[in-house]
Amino acid sequence: MHEDRQEVPESDSAHGRRRRGLQHPRLPRLAGSLRSRLRLPLPLHEDAEGAALAPQSLNPILLAIVGPTASGKTDLAIELARRLNGEILSADMGQLYRKLDAATAKPDPNLDVPYHGIGILDPAESSDAGSYARFAEPVLRDIRSRGRLPILAGGAGLYLRALLEGFDDLPQRDNALREALKKRADEEGRESLHKELETVDPAAAKSIPPGNINRVMRALEVHRLTGRPISSFWDRAQRPPRHPAVFIGISWEPETLRERIRIRAGAMFPALLEEVRSLVPSHYLGLEPGFRCLGYPEAVACVRGEMGEGEALEAMIRSTCGYAKRQRTWFRRQVPTVWLEPGPGLADRAERAYRKAA
Repeated sequence: MHEDRQEVPESDSAHGRRRRGLQHPRLPRLAGSLRSRLRLPLPLHEDAEGAALAPQSLNPILLAIVGPTASGKTDLAIELARRLNGEILSADMGQLYRKLDAATAKPDPNLDVPYHGIGILDPAESSDAGSYARFAEPVLRDIRSRGRLPILAGGAGLYLRALLEGFDDLPQRDNALREALKKRADEEGRESLHKELETVDPAAAKSIPPGNINRVMRALEVHRLTGRPISSFWDRAQRPPRHPAVFIGISWEPETLRERIRIRAGAMFPALLEEVRSLVPSHYLGLEPGFRCLGYPEAVACVRGEMGEGEALEAMIRSTCGYAKRQRTWFRRQVPTVWLEPGPGLADRAERAYRKAA
């Protein structure tokens, strides 16, 4: 996903009908809908000796399961939600889009744990960290109002930061300005926008790669609308977090994670091509924001005949591995994370780490 969002209706797919998500502000029925549809019994978890453990529903400290793509965040979050009386809110960019299912590793629609934020955006809609925080905030409040622990799961670091720490006074997206920036990127190349960003906000330019055109445009947009560099909104050192959280990450050896990515990409690629063929060009151009999620640019290029299947798959693996490396670096540098080795007993270790820190 990227960075910009407004609340949207839940998915019109079978998956979306089963999943509770956030609503679009133009369709304001979030709170009542969630309260009426998500009342579930409060489970208790037993420790190794069989003694019942009190649910963590009233703990003010949230839990965030983070780390690179393909590391197993979703499975761990689901198991911890069962143990800790929790409900999950996705912070995964791809999972936010409906109709894009083949490469986004969405949870099972028949899951016994409430999982919010799945399939809430049309592929034509953009998102940013600020708007994600605006629509996720009421979901956190709703989960808490029912005595449950909110568990965030995903690798979109800026989205998590915006929600948990807050961005003060970041302006909402300006569609006219964004279209002008897109036109300029098409005519002059993406590098021209990044060079401007280097001039007006060197710190942001250093953090945002030229290829991430959505974030480059957002940074320029914020500067033009506020007169301030977007990096000035990132400094929250003097401000307590809005929602204190324990961050737990799954730490794979880089080579092992690359192999996991390769295996997963190979397994999902045939279905990904079939999905893209059903959407492009009959319903979408393939240039919309949702099609910038991992795997989709390569699949679109393959469907258009610009790449062979083998070439597209290898390109998808390379881009996913690169993204995973950036995610790992970001979380290690930006947030204090408890890193756990994968393997037997991971959920037990993660539960202990949360209880100890919270």
